[in-house]
Amino acid sequence: MANLNATELASRLGLSKPRISQYVSEGKLEGCYEGTGRARRFDLAKVADALGRKLDLGQMTGNGRETRRTLRAVSEEGTSDEKPDAQASRNPTRGYDGPVGDRDPDRLELATLQIKEEQARKARRDNARDEGLWLLAEEVQRQSGQALAKEVALFESLVREMARAVADQMGVDYRETRKVMMDRWRAHRTARAEQLDDLAGTAGMTDAEKAEQV
Repeated sequence: MANLNATELASRLGLSKPRISQYVSEGKLEGCYEGTGRARRFDLAKVADALGRKLDLGQMTGNGRETRRTLRAVSEEGTSDEKPDAQASRNPTRGYDGPVGDRDPDRLELATLQIKEEQARKARRDNARDEGLWLLAEEVQRQSGQALAKEVALFESLVREMARAVADQMGVDYRETRKVMMDRWRAHRTARAEQLDDLAGTAGMTDAEKAEQV
């Protein structure tokens, strides 16, 4: 089922969004998603298969918080198969909540490693941001959106002024002239927005992004 956007997919796989876009542009994820641009939705299982990656429990269910839940689950499984009396005698002060067992050390080690990797990636991102090497995508998007909205408002005001000038000089109805001009402008704006969305979805990673592997 294709239900993850590029940001969610990148989070599940521990990759960056530009890396996902690069895979799309290279055709590595062909057949693993539906839609285009912002409407593109990925199938996590198909993507993992296409990239030759094996999904762990944390990736299949969510982000790093799920990995930590997996770690707690492993701890609980260590004592779940024992009889209550045996658990109580082993740790009488805590009732049936015994310490972490060693029934599945591989899963415990994997979950611990994932947590450390997530912490290391976050530390690298925070350091790069504090040094001015990176900007938060949300902040860039917010500021860019505000600037673009102002420009659009100014241009639409100019369109109305042009419609008034045309109506006065040509002796035609101002409202009809304004409607024709605004309709053409908005149709153009919608088409360009879709084109830019598609272009952004296939943008490759910069050399700096490849080097950082964030």
